[in-house]
Amino acid sequence: MMEQVLFRALTDDHRRCDSLLAAAETATTGKDWAAIVREIEAVREAVERHFQFEDQVLFPQLEALVPMAGGPAGVMRMEHQQIRQLMTELANAAQMQDKETCVGTFETLHMMTQQHNAKEEAILYPMADNVLQGQAESMAATLAEY
Repeated sequence: MMEQVLFRALTDDHRRCDSLLAAAETATTGKDWAAIVREIEAVREAVERHFQFEDQVLFPQLEALVPMAGGPAGVMRMEHQQIRQLMTELANAAQMQDKETCVGTFETLHMMTQQHNAKEEAILYPMADNVLQGQAESMAATLAEY
């Protein structure tokens, strides 16, 4: 059985981003808006780093070897944009200390990211490990440096 180096690295990164999102949401139960803003910024940075790796490294290499991967990768890129927009709305709501908007946006983000991650983990990551075998280790290292 082939080792799933990319799958493991990318799903571990999903879990790290999920954990940061949960921590930011938990912070909104308090009243320290400076801390809430910092937590949300930490999530945004982690998620953006993950998206940039996928958009600039993983997906282009995958599409070069498996042109049909362009369909699923295109959907993922579109969802990246939607999640980025929600992260911006969340950051703006936190800056304005709008707890109600924060709570609603967190709910939407959790739902979207769970669905998004499930699709990547079911389709693109296994495909990447299969076709990028010779590059998996170096790509996983690149993700860690991104």
